[in-house]
Amino acid sequence: MVVATLAHEAIAIDLAAAARSKLGADQGVYVEAADGTVLLAQVADRPVHPASISKIPTTLALLRRLGPDHRFTTTFSTAGRIEGGVLRGDLIVEGGGDPFLVDENAVLVAAQLRSLGIERVEGTLRARGALTFNWEPATADARLRAALAGSIPAPAWNAVRANLGGGVLSTSTSPPALRFATGGSAARPDPLQPLLLHRSQPLLPMVKALNDYSNNIFKPLADAAGGVSAVERLARETLPEAMRGEVTLGDGAGTDRRNRLSPRATVKLLRALEADLLAQGHALTDVLPVAGVDDGTLRRRINGPDELGRVVGKTGTYNDYGACALVGAIPSARYGTVYFAILNRGIPIIPARKKQDDFVRVLLAAIDSRRWNYQRNDAPAFTRAELVPAAR
Repeated sequence: MVVATLAHEAIAIDLAAAARSKLGADQGVYVEAADGTVLLAQVADRPVHPASISKIPTTLALLRRLGPDHRFTTTFSTAGRIEGGVLRGDLIVEGGGDPFLVDENAVLVAAQLRSLGIERVEGTLRARGALTFNWEPATADARLRAALAGSIPAPAWNAVRANLGGGVLSTSTSPPALRFATGGSAARPDPLQPLLLHRSQPLLPMVKALNDYSNNIFKPLADAAGGVSAVERLARETLPEAMRGEVTLGDGAGTDRRNRLSPRATVKLLRALEADLLAQGHALTDVLPVAGVDDGTLRRRINGPDELGRVVGKTGTYNDYGACALVGAIPSARYGTVYFAILNRGIPIIPARKKQDDFVRVLLAAIDSRRWNYQRNDAPAFTRAELVPAAR
């Protein structure tokens, strides 16, 4: 026991020295072992702008509110009727908050609507609810209509054919398309009848992809978790009382000036996310990128031969504030999983990233790190979506 204590003290001294020399004595960093042993705490209670580290509490809130298997449903309906290949009325799209509705999904929707007997729409496409298409909510209805009419980039069409070939998709040289009337709306007063339900890929791989690339579609996605105030409230309630003032969220993505997190609060939130995932048979690697393995913000970081696949984490960058962050977890032989948070401020972004990586390399060696048991899944997101014809 004395030997273990002395070993811990030696590592703590080494990490403290590395933090001062590689990160700077005024920069916040916190490192904690699996059993809660604090290996390093330097300015660890100071809340600073966390940039996209804000997506960690949003991920936690989304999974708690909706569950890992949740799918966002986009409903295609009409008040008209189908006669001789013509939909006599408008095509109504009820958005359900799916942030991943893109060109490839539109190809599949168009093919399914044609299989229901629709070749031409007498009216137009009208959107309701929270509709996002190709990552943008602005003019989503017009852009989705164009995609359903066959205006699909070649790479998207080729991806569908390569991954979901079969029937018309494998034999056609062009994407399936609907023809829309040019005269505008053909709105009818009749009750809406659903035609088709598009159900997104499950939430778990969805947030994984968004976190890999740190996509700021997380900002509106936070609404699905109850709104940013609910995300902030959950984050604070998850923390020890002494740390609750170290969390402020103006949005769920990291673009708001008001956002603040401390290094130690960030680690606690990361551990809470992991605990929730483990309870449902998942792991941090299912929602966050693995350095050097997953495409995205960590693809080219901490990826040397003896480093590859040892860090799962999240980056954060916000140039207006000189905010740059790296948060993660590392399996180790000595301490179990080791969790860390580095929240830089006032340092140019490129040098800050190098300093972070240099410190993490010291940490990897100090704790006798191991690789995560992880295999990336390269299946395109649209292959995990579901199309369900509605009963009529």
